[in-house]
Amino acid sequence: MRVTRGGFIKTCIAATVSRAADRGAEEQPQQAVQDILNTELKRSEPDYVVYVPKSVDGSTFDNGNEHFLVFEGPAKSLMAVWTQSTAEGAGDHRIAFSKSTDDGVTWRPPRILAGSPRKGEGLQASWGFPLISKSGRVYIIYNQYQGIHDVNPQVTGAMDCIYSDDNGETWSKPATIPMRRSIYDHPDPKYPANWIVWQRPIRDPKGRWYTGFTRWVSRAVRTKPVQKQKPRWTEEESVVEFMRFDNIDENPTPEKIRISWFASDEQALRVGHYLNPSLSVCQEPSIVVLPDKRMFCTMRTMTGYIWYSLSADGGESWCAPRPLLRKDHWKPILQPIFCCPIYRMADGRYLLIHHPEFNGVDPGNSSGPQSNRRPAYIAVGEFRPRAEQPIWFSESRLLMDNGGHGIGPLKRVDIGGYTSFTTRGGKNVLWHPERKFFLLGKIITSEILANLTVPKA
Repeated sequence: MRVTRGGFIKTCIAATVSRAADRGAEEQPQQAVQDILNTELKRSEPDYVVYVPKSVDGSTFDNGNEHFLVFEGPAKSLMAVWTQSTAEGAGDHRIAFSKSTDDGVTWRPPRILAGSPRKGEGLQASWGFPLISKSGRVYIIYNQYQGIHDVNPQVTGAMDCIYSDDNGETWSKPATIPMRRSIYDHPDPKYPANWIVWQRPIRDPKGRWYTGFTRWVSRAVRTKPVQKQKPRWTEEESVVEFMRFDNIDENPTPEKIRISWFASDEQALRVGHYLNPSLSVCQEPSIVVLPDKRMFCTMRTMTGYIWYSLSADGGESWCAPRPLLRKDHWKPILQPIFCCPIYRMADGRYLLIHHPEFNGVDPGNSSGPQSNRRPAYIAVGEFRPRAEQPIWFSESRLLMDNGGHGIGPLKRVDIGGYTSFTTRGGKNVLWHPERKFFLLGKIITSEILANLTVPKA
């Protein structure tokens, strides 16, 4: 739905709450739920509304909505795939899909493509991402939990795939794509890899689908954390690797998809934990192709800064990561351990999303996501071909916030994370799962970008 101020928001929320009541949601005064949703939905001033949960307490099993990837589908449609659950980590992750045929103004009710409808019913599926062949076949690839986990049930799983040849109306049965084993995987092959793809793949300089992914290091082989007690989640070791889907445009069945793997094993990208440099915390790569065909990748780390890497050979090899600066030999760009995507805008400049306000919280504190993942800021980047760091950035500007008001079973307050970006018709839209609850879109207007000046070379 496209948000218009006032009555239309109340109408659409009333409809979702009414449907929840009809489906037997846990008893809660309907007007109270409607008032909460109405108030909370407007905090980030969205321009589009894709999905509003039907409750605020988890009773409708849909309060967790994250890894929200909106993309251009066949027949001029917009499509969206995301991970839905009662709440992140509740054990009922599922792959949700929706479609819009009017440029994102209205969206169909989500369809569940894989995973658990609710906790205890089937094996969960997480972190789906799309690929589209030139003829219009839509693939959704995701992490399918197998009932045995190493690092975490959310990340330990097979690479499963479904596809549609009719614009998302019907889907194939799931099939498994073989994954390359790594020195970072559990030595026992009965344990699947620990992995997440979090952004939409992009076309590489030769037009092949390409993406980065986080490989979480198996607990059987990881570097020991500094803390003697059970390590916090921010000390779970991880590296960044890359994969290229070589034959998607040939419309292969999932079993016949060919993947080339890069930055594997000892070549994986690593960034040391700020308390233990031998322990790598390097995650959630985001990639753009530069005008000179090099590839530029930003990553989240446990250093307090964004880090980046470059590839000059189409993503087959990558340089050692280094902190992302405003410009060469200048200030690093602050970020807690949270995703920090970079997107190419319609005019060829770049948009960086980050969260520089640490709010006095130790970045390794497990409560960090409840305090230092808001507000969301943006910086504009421009290509500097002769610079050591080939994208330089403006100072940052506040994009959106929610005032720190928690919502959902986990009372989340994070904003501007696990986003996607479209430039349809020259219009820049940031799609975001606000507090991992609402699914929203925000137009990045010329007014928002005004006076964000990038240093000259």
